[in-house]
Amino acid sequence: MSVPGKRRPSSEARRGRSHQALKKIKTIACPKCGKPVLPHTACKFCGTYKGRVVLKLKIKKNKEKK
Repeated sequence: MSVPGKRRPSSEARRGRSHQALKKIKTIACPKCGKPVLPHTACKFCGTYKGRVVLKLKIKKNKEKK
């Protein structure tokens, strides 16, 4: 069973929360397009993973008709 909160010193409670701090997200550059991507995931911009196209992405066409 856990100890009631009022019976624990405040320093002990803070030490218990020390692992809850936010960590920086480590990214790598996509070898094809150079955009930052999480490691071991497919690139959301060009759809490649380990040099192969794994996602079919719709190409956005610029609206130049005016």
